[in-house]
Amino acid sequence: MPNRPAVADLNWNLLRTFCLIAEEESLTGAARRLNMSQPSVSLALQRLEEQLGCQLVFRGSRHFALTLRGERIYQECAEILRGVDRIAAMSEDRQDEEFGSLTVSIISRLRSPLIDEAIRLFHQRYPSTSIRIEVRNSLETVRQITNDKQGVGICLLPKPLPGVECRQLFREAFAVFCGAEHPLYGREEVTPRELAQEPFVAFSCATEGMGLEPMAMLRDGLGMGRRISGSSHDLGEIRRMIIAGVGIGILPVDSVTQEAEAGQIWPLRLPDHPLGADVFLVFAENGPLTAAERKFVDLLAELQQLYPDMN
Repeated sequence: MPNRPAVADLNWNLLRTFCLIAEEESLTGAARRLNMSQPSVSLALQRLEEQLGCQLVFRGSRHFALTLRGERIYQECAEILRGVDRIAAMSEDRQDEEFGSLTVSIISRLRSPLIDEAIRLFHQRYPSTSIRIEVRNSLETVRQITNDKQGVGICLLPKPLPGVECRQLFREAFAVFCGAEHPLYGREEVTPRELAQEPFVAFSCATEGMGLEPMAMLRDGLGMGRRISGSSHDLGEIRRMIIAGVGIGILPVDSVTQEAEAGQIWPLRLPDHPLGADVFLVFAENGPLTAAERKFVDLLAELQQLYPDMN
């Protein structure tokens, strides 16, 4: 293994992953908390061992155990990570104040451990920078960035768009849903033909010729939406109308987990027709980013490289 690196060269995200491994006493438990695959967590541990130049965890044992050096490093690392916020607050270097504020436009009710972690780390590193999150649909976000030549946003798009920088973050799973009083409620499988004539609750941006939200593409690809029975710009109101029985509709699977578990809403599974759309980070292609925006963009890229399975 290589010589031990200087403290400044250590990857703090790897140290945090190691702390979770030690706390959970398993790679599987740490992977569950990070919402990552076990191989990715194992790779992060291997990278840290290579950086430190020592073995931290015994391999091949049926029972989890840290090495003696691993236990000592865990104790020190845990204390360091607990003190990160205090160190930032007490530091005399207030360069982070120059960042002012960060504004991010984001689609409604997007659940993402990747974005959650990016916001957490951004605040931890730059505590004096205020964060403002504005909920907008993808069209509004892209239009603002295109017109103003500035800003950053997180959008659902069917494909990258010309004129703006689009960086794919992850793919979000969608499904067709119906309410508890719908005749198809409880069916394990349905066909697109059965859904073609069903009243449909649509996103307004998908019915007004705006064309950016991928729900329109998913809907049209299945031949649905011939009868629009309700519409809204807001995902929460789409969900409300589906539960109320106004019609069927397409929603992100993670956005209605609680309602599905409570039996208020039912996924209409379509064999051989997986539904999904890509989530992109978007910003002006040629326009300058503020210092805060650049730090946020770079932070997302850092997390994607370190945790490729995080979404």
